[in-house]
Amino acid sequence: MKKPKHHSSSANADRRVEPDSGEFVAKMKNGRQRRLKIKQMKYTCQAKIRIRNGTVGVSPTPAEDREGGSREIHERVEISLSLAAASSSSEEEERSLSEKSDGVLSYGSTSVIGSRKEMEDAVSAEIGFAAKERGKYDFFAVYDGHGGAQVAEACRKRLHRLVAEEVERSESPVEWDWQGVMEGCFRKMDSEVAGNAAVRTVGSTAVVAVIAAEELVVANCGDCRAVLGRGGEAVDLSSDHKPDRPDELMRIEEAGGRVINWNGQRVLGVLATSRSIGDQYLRPYVISKPEVTVTKRSSKDEFVILASDGLWDVMSSEVACQVVRKCLNGQIRRVCNGVGNHENRAAEAASLLAEIALAKGSKDNTSVIVVELRGTVT
Repeated sequence: MKKPKHHSSSANADRRVEPDSGEFVAKMKNGRQRRLKIKQMKYTCQAKIRIRNGTVGVSPTPAEDREGGSREIHERVEISLSLAAASSSSEEEERSLSEKSDGVLSYGSTSVIGSRKEMEDAVSAEIGFAAKERGKYDFFAVYDGHGGAQVAEACRKRLHRLVAEEVERSESPVEWDWQGVMEGCFRKMDSEVAGNAAVRTVGSTAVVAVIAAEELVVANCGDCRAVLGRGGEAVDLSSDHKPDRPDELMRIEEAGGRVINWNGQRVLGVLATSRSIGDQYLRPYVISKPEVTVTKRSSKDEFVILASDGLWDVMSSEVACQVVRKCLNGQIRRVCNGVGNHENRAAEAASLLAEIALAKGSKDNTSVIVVELRGTVT
């Protein structure tokens, strides 16, 4: 009969020590991370976008989970981030503002296809697209096509030219009727598209921002949205044109149309937006008239976000502004393929918003433009 092996007890002892050893190593790593202040660390983390006292943070520790007073966005997201120490944010912000002291806008944009078969979105950024005696004007727009990309592409190539013609034709900027200018340009754009019988069942929503030295003009037609970050708050500069919005529902029904719940509220059970450029087969229920807002620029203005409903269907304006604000302040940095590129934080912010939208379940095309406004008000 074989004698039992005497080293078995020592092996058990070794196994008993392993948990303590692992815990010791983990503590060493955590201590080292704190000493490095995380500033230069780049890693992939699983995070929850949270709202705690008006800020966005990463997934909390179990102890924090037991604390009260926080509201949570339920979906978990996979994002690659570099987290900067909070103590460095003021220093980073001062450097960022000094770099833009010449009044030049910093902006970035991104478009992702999502789970759709075709990319039907388009974005437009035309710096100095029009000039007058009082300065230059910058044009930004997001176009969300449906039924095809033809109308969105036509708007990308043409709409800013129509607006520029009106701006340069006007003699007195003080007396401009931005409502009339934008409505006229959208109407012309719609007429040009209507002349193409091949795209009769194709359309596109549009949100346009014209940024001047003293004012910010936004024209929206559809369910894209423009949001202004001002003084730590989120200010909606447009209102989504959904078929079940009370005033839109009334307008459609008075025109003889109906809003039918077919996988969501839709005009005649077909279109999930009540205003767009194109979609001639749904006239007069779907119209191309934009709603226009003119906002006096302020030194408190931080940035403006323009995005398609691929973002807004899964994220509120407040959370989007909190994410962008942290990006611009250097508190969140996106990492691409393990390499951080922080030269354009507005571009980082736009890309991060699109990534979070996808991680939160958005299946639509998602297009985002972020324009930084700090340091550009004279």
